[in-house]
Amino acid sequence: MASGDRGDLKLLAIALLLAVLLLSAAVAFLLPAAAPLIASLNAGMGLKAAVPWGFGVTVGLFVLFALVAGDSLIGEIQFMLGSFFAFFLVLTLLLAWVF
Repeated sequence: MASGDRGDLKLLAIALLLAVLLLSAAVAFLLPAAAPLIASLNAGMGLKAAVPWGFGVTVGLFVLFALVAGDSLIGEIQFMLGSFFAFFLVLTLLLAWVF
């Protein structure tokens, strides 16, 4: 390893250390200011309210999928039914988690 390479590595290490220190200082200063915003967030939608929304969005999307599928709708109905339930489950859980 040449001596120029060691100098570049030291410079890179110092720059990364400085970036980490600046980022941690910024988080330390901004976190108390964000506390009221975080405390004002409500509980969210919940699983019971997410089920109808997930079902409606899933039905709407799969009707759209069936319309654009064209001639292959009859041959792929078994795949659409299986993916409907998987999509409904994932979408409902994501809605309950995000909202």
